[in-house]
Amino acid sequence: DVRIFMKQCKSLAKRGYDVTLLVNDSLEDEIIDGVQIVSTCFTPTNRFERMILSRKYIRKKAIEINADIYHLHDPDLLALALHLKKNKKNVVFDSHEDYVLAINEKTWIPKIIRPLVKYLYKVYEKHIIKKIDGAVVCYHWTEERYRGYLDKVRMILNFPVVKDEILLRETDHTKRAVSFAGGISSQWCHKEILQAIGKLDNVRYELAGKLKGKYGEDLQLMEEWKKVNYHGVISYEEVLDKVYSNSSIGMALLDYISQCKGGVGNLSNTKFFEYMYMGLPLVCTDFVLWEEIITEEKCGICVNPHDIEEISKAIHYLLSNPQNAEKMGENGRKAVISKYNWQSQEIKLFELYDELV
Repeated sequence: DVRIFMKQCKSLAKRGYDVTLLVNDSLEDEIIDGVQIVSTCFTPTNRFERMILSRKYIRKKAIEINADIYHLHDPDLLALALHLKKNKKNVVFDSHEDYVLAINEKTWIPKIIRPLVKYLYKVYEKHIIKKIDGAVVCYHWTEERYRGYLDKVRMILNFPVVKDEILLRETDHTKRAVSFAGGISSQWCHKEILQAIGKLDNVRYELAGKLKGKYGEDLQLMEEWKKVNYHGVISYEEVLDKVYSNSSIGMALLDYISQCKGGVGNLSNTKFFEYMYMGLPLVCTDFVLWEEIITEEKCGICVNPHDIEEISKAIHYLLSNPQNAEKMGENGRKAVISKYNWQSQEIKLFELYDELV
């Protein structure tokens, strides 16, 4: 996991902490980049096993590790927090999403009972958060809510880790292709992207990720699918070499979902900053928070993710004006190097841990 292992664990290990990453799998224990990875020897095969059955395995291993600080990354583990507090341990909960809002989007929960589940989770979350030692959040409104329960709260965003080998890569802004790598679901508006490029001549969609369910089937049945160069599920290095290197625009058309509070948006989605880091100009959703960055940094174009004509015009402009597109890409990359990077966020993580110690 990029946020947990590549960013937080490796940063804390670099800081001098003795870091153990406890995971649900059956692989042998190992040390990678100074981080001890320990397995529960249990691999969940479905949601029930992950949320319910895996708890006893995680609890057993967590107690054996006997750490000073436990950093929990899953709401399923909030019950473990209380057990650890009884054993005089420092406990941090990392809320990767605003789970209260996220319940609105959980299709596996029957729609009719989502309001009840949302209310019950909010009460349960408050009960736990008030008893632990610290919290890490990714959303402004989660931070505001948690500060009503707890003193030590840090908003730590998923900005990219700046590496020299990435900065040396060059983007060819003459290539007539747009790109996306990640979750292929309706919330990323892939149908709208396909319809938009269908209005343009000689434009490809470099796409990587897992096609699943009816949405994936529907995409492949679209007439515009012939314009897609589909790479499947590939590694990060392959994404750099096969997807981003073969396109000149990054598509970040996130829908107006609950996690974004409609048109407000959030700064937790890595896709937005990843494109900037790669030197790709963005065509992105006109969220308030995203539009502020796009306007200030001059690194892309904001559109309504459901307005096919608007999306198509934005893509056409960037493809027809490669010099302007290149300048936008350079602006975005400079902004990541100067402020929207993980190095700016790990400082807040260190401050939290140093306070706990």
